[in-house]
Amino acid sequence: MFSAIIRVFRTPDLRTKLAFTLGIVAVFRLGSFIPAPLVDYNNVQKCLAQSQNTSGLYELVNLFSGGALLQLSIFALGIMPYITSSIIIQLLRVVIPRFETLYKEGQAGQAKLTQYTRYLTIALGVLQSTTLIAVARQGALFGASCVLPILTDSSAIGIALMVITMTAGTGLIMWLAELITEHGIGNGMSLLIFSSIASRFPSSLLSIAESKSPETLILVIAVGVVIVGLVILVEQSQRRVPVQYAKRMVGRRSYGGQSTYIPIKVNMAGVVPVIFASSLLYLPSLIAQFNQPDAKGNVAPWVTWVSSYLTKGDHPIYMALYFLLIVGFTYFYVAITFNSEEVADNMKQYGGFIPGIRAGRPTMEYLEYVISRITFPGALYLGIIALIPLVSFSLVGANQNFPFGGTSILIIVGVGLETVKQINAQMQQRNYEGLLK
Repeated sequence: MFSAIIRVFRTPDLRTKLAFTLGIVAVFRLGSFIPAPLVDYNNVQKCLAQSQNTSGLYELVNLFSGGALLQLSIFALGIMPYITSSIIIQLLRVVIPRFETLYKEGQAGQAKLTQYTRYLTIALGVLQSTTLIAVARQGALFGASCVLPILTDSSAIGIALMVITMTAGTGLIMWLAELITEHGIGNGMSLLIFSSIASRFPSSLLSIAESKSPETLILVIAVGVVIVGLVILVEQSQRRVPVQYAKRMVGRRSYGGQSTYIPIKVNMAGVVPVIFASSLLYLPSLIAQFNQPDAKGNVAPWVTWVSSYLTKGDHPIYMALYFLLIVGFTYFYVAITFNSEEVADNMKQYGGFIPGIRAGRPTMEYLEYVISRITFPGALYLGIIALIPLVSFSLVGANQNFPFGGTSILIIVGVGLETVKQINAQMQQRNYEGLLK
């Protein structure tokens, strides 16, 4: 393995790409610590020291931004606006025929969809930065644990300046990610998310060691190694549906006749259902934050219920809803991203068939049956992995400090595997053995 890594750095173009990628990641991480204008940096640091837990969407965005959200930095929004806009554009393909037509047009059509995604990212950046600043202005960003003023200027001009800065930061992140994709080792957005999450691992482990004991830290690392191994196993698992192509004669040449397969992954939805579930569960608590008590100090009953059950990740009701939403969104996302009818039609058009299954509608029904069967364990897997940080909080009080679970481990393992595959493919193109034998 070490000899393969040495071969990577001995290859001039790969070495250049890796150096360029690391340089962009360093710029991205530096921007995560530069505070936005009119933000009291000292008070923010004091609030961070006093606040131990964040929940709902704050936790998710703070994870993807590498802690930049609660720092109120110029990169506070991180990658979340782009991720959200990408998911929205992908979902709109189902309801807007124009988007589906563009997707099928190939590179030119997909470039147009990418442009729409960029526009939507900027719009979501304005919306999310406005919401973030409004919450910070009310003193609700860190909850009741910190009442220090975070903003030095709450005027309309000051708020507009902060919104413009954070939105521009989102646009800069998009550009940095595209630079990595074009001139680096690829998957720019994924690598930036990877760096944001990985940057929090050392501090999380150190916090566990300081707040608990060295034995607890060793136990957490051991559990983390087991979880990583299981996640790799599931992420690499797939159901291979055999496909046979009939032999055709065109003139004196014969075409087809080979056997192949359709790879159907156990986790086809990736981390999207977890993001959907976290976002949906956060909405009630966000709305409740803007409902102030009346003159007598009374609040609406539903606000009290939301504050009691939907803001703490260690509550059984929150866990149950979180798990059920993940399972439901997994089925929903797989259903709209895997078009069994289109796959069956393409197979029929090129003379392909599944052995024992007639072409056309029977093939479509068989694929839907396979998808429904394999999505069930995939949905349970996502739900269990997402609950690991919440369960750890209940057992050892390490919700924020438990790095080996939930969204973080899914992204770390997925991006890591994909990056190794890309480096391996580029090395094999140069007649090397590859990074992995």
